[in-house]
Amino acid sequence: MEMLKALMMGMGLCAMAGACGGLPAAERPPNLVVVFIDDMGYGDIGPFGSTLNRTPNLDRMAAEGMKLTSFYAAPVCSVSRAQLLTGCYGARISVPGVYGPGSKNGLNPNENTIAELVKPAGYATMCIGKWHCGDQPEFLPTRQGFDHYFGIPYSNDMLRKSLETGESVVPLLRDEKVVELLTDTQQTTVTERYTEEAVKFIRENRERPFFLYFPHTAVHTPIEPGAKFAGRSANGRFGDWVEEVDWSVGQVLETLRELELAEDTLVIFTSDNGPWLIKGSDGGVATPLRGGKGSTWEGGVREPTLAWWPGKIAPGSVCDTVAGTIDLLPTLVGLSGGTVPDEPVIDGRDIAPLLLGKTTQAAREAHFYFRNYTLEAVRQGPWKLAVVAQPESMGMKLAGGAEGKSPRLYNLDAEINEQTDVSAAHPDVVEKLTALLEAARAEIESARRPAGEVEDAVMLYPAEVKVKRPTGKRAVKPAALDVLKVGDSIPAEAAPQVGGRAFEIRCEVEPPSAEGVILSHGGKAVGYALYWKERSVVFVVRQGQKIARVPSRPIAEPVARIEAELKADGELRLTVNGEVVTGRCEGLLGRQPAEDFCVGFDDRITVDDYDGKARWKGEIRGLKVR
Repeated sequence: MEMLKALMMGMGLCAMAGACGGLPAAERPPNLVVVFIDDMGYGDIGPFGSTLNRTPNLDRMAAEGMKLTSFYAAPVCSVSRAQLLTGCYGARISVPGVYGPGSKNGLNPNENTIAELVKPAGYATMCIGKWHCGDQPEFLPTRQGFDHYFGIPYSNDMLRKSLETGESVVPLLRDEKVVELLTDTQQTTVTERYTEEAVKFIRENRERPFFLYFPHTAVHTPIEPGAKFAGRSANGRFGDWVEEVDWSVGQVLETLRELELAEDTLVIFTSDNGPWLIKGSDGGVATPLRGGKGSTWEGGVREPTLAWWPGKIAPGSVCDTVAGTIDLLPTLVGLSGGTVPDEPVIDGRDIAPLLLGKTTQAAREAHFYFRNYTLEAVRQGPWKLAVVAQPESMGMKLAGGAEGKSPRLYNLDAEINEQTDVSAAHPDVVEKLTALLEAARAEIESARRPAGEVEDAVMLYPAEVKVKRPTGKRAVKPAALDVLKVGDSIPAEAAPQVGGRAFEIRCEVEPPSAEGVILSHGGKAVGYALYWKERSVVFVVRQGQKIARVPSRPIAEPVARIEAELKADGELRLTVNGEVVTGRCEGLLGRQPAEDFCVGFDDRITVDDYDGKARWKGEIRGLKVR
């Protein structure tokens, strides 16, 4: 099948090359650019309300183009990318969630992609950035219609220990060859390097139509902004990276203007899913939507989306009609002059009339919200029917009580943040949407196509299967804090929830002779810690550059019984062996810390000016955070 596809594409290319190559821009189909951000929330850029992240290039893009306010992706990475490329819900093509390094599965090469379907019209095609549709050679971009590829083939947190260097790394590929192995801190260069590749591709293909698929590694954790942007924003390193993404978009648009290609190029900017809420300050925001990454609440799948095509798309226009990434394949292929085959079936529809202001009618009867293979909700017009309990975000508990029941009906025009179930008042709407949902579920389940699969999966570089963390065992439940020992940690996603909440820490320690960390949770953006300095206990709370410290008196006793509290009004209260010291900070932590909760050390970026690697030399007993 793959050979037949290649032959057909080649025949089409031969037929169309003379019609497109070297012709005046007005006589050739438009250039197509899709900028796809990772884990960016609905409220993370200026056109969608952000006041913390400065995005002047995206602001200008919105002013010169269209803002799409009801544009949908999928809850997580791989499935979202597969949907964009194929025009199909992930459940139809057996892409349920996320592919890890060395996975035997990937996007089936028998599926049509945008890149494959525009090539017969003479398009140059390139993918730059995060692929994440399978890392086996059979699944890479160069086997899915792209002439070239440059990027990290999966999420930047999927580091594995290299058997050659001994470091935990991700691979950087050019086409199908690993050209570098990057540690997490070496990822600070990727956005700039991706952007240089994008500009180079545009310049080299100015005389022919091109399709640039630009899925950024940013702003997925670990958050690694470039050196030129580190510390520049008012929103920590997450904001720094958002602002670098904005710069990158500006470079692409400015290159198009310089080459006089702006009026011949459609640029789409969107995100793969909502913000990863449990990452705290290293995650974005979906304001005013509810929920985040991994959920089918609006904040998990409704994306900040812009469309720019000077002279074709009305400047400053806004479209609230329901559409999504599954509509990009038929739209872009149609604009290229190509044809979407009748088989295999796709779910997306051509939304060019929406973009060009020719209609406000939805191209699809309804939009369906899948999480893995489960169909959790359906939207038609303002009405959204949710039929299962949903977590607020990946790593968070399912909604309970009234919000855990089903079905629940929301009027998104009246209440965009999904607070009020109006199903009892609109049984007719519930009945109609239930019928649509059940019909879609039955059709997709009966016609599901297989994922790509290889028999003997390999890593792209010699590596251990999993990273071995040097920081001791990792607990999985905050409830088990009192059994943790020095050197243990709780991963960020399971750490005590302190963002936006008052909290209290209790423990008993045997003070050592040397300085050291009692506990830490957070980093330079937001966090708190207890540490031992000059025979005193120090309680510190940090929010960006604002640091509040409360030190105890020097401790002479052999045991220190510690109670540290952050109150709702911002009061800090430290009690050591019955003696109370107070102070004040800016208020409650604005976000949940993104770093691990560590006992007796600090594993990455420290909350305060102490040596995080200096292990606590004494005992720590009875630890509680509540």
